[in-house]
Amino acid sequence: MTVGLGTGTTASLMLRRLGERIRDEGLTFVAVPTSLATAELARELGVELRDIDDVPALDLNIDGADEIDSEFRMIKGRGGALLREKIVACVAKRRVTVVTDDKQVDRLGVGASVPVEVSRMGAKHIERRLQRLGSETELRRNADGLSFVTDGGNLIIDCRFPGIDDPADLDSRLKSVVGVFETGLFIGLCDVLIIGKDDGVERIETHARRSPGCG
Repeated sequence: MTVGLGTGTTASLMLRRLGERIRDEGLTFVAVPTSLATAELARELGVELRDIDDVPALDLNIDGADEIDSEFRMIKGRGGALLREKIVACVAKRRVTVVTDDKQVDRLGVGASVPVEVSRMGAKHIERRLQRLGSETELRRNADGLSFVTDGGNLIIDCRFPGIDDPADLDSRLKSVVGVFETGLFIGLCDVLIIGKDDGVERIETHARRSPGCG
């Protein structure tokens, strides 16, 4: 199999478990990482890696989510790899999202900001335009106070909305701003939802319609 590997805390735990199965069971697969951090961990665990443009498609993509609603629409990107995560998810034939039950929400945006990946050139102007769409914004920074820079060399502006009534419409409006490369709103990109609970695991086949932008 060719498998997309997500970025973030949940994805890291999942990848370490796969590493154990490689070591103990002889599991084999080829992986496409969504970030440099995921790629580094995968190499340490003995996972064979490929670049996204070196494979015709992915059999499976596995990633986490910051929030997911009852229609399986998600906010992702807290790990800072939202553009690459969405590209990889769109190439995959089947997308699996792994979350803990506290990530399930009635309405997106109540607890999480929407990350928006933007051009470094003109970032202040882009941020003002995002504010005109009704968001409170904050340029993402590292612990040292410097701007967080994605693996692709871009910036992230975290946009907080007072709850999101129509995620698809908001995604379109955010993308209409010149200089916005991608948003952390993932719609139609979860085929299977795995929910970790105190008393076990729940698995849901979502039957989600593929995102129009994925073709």
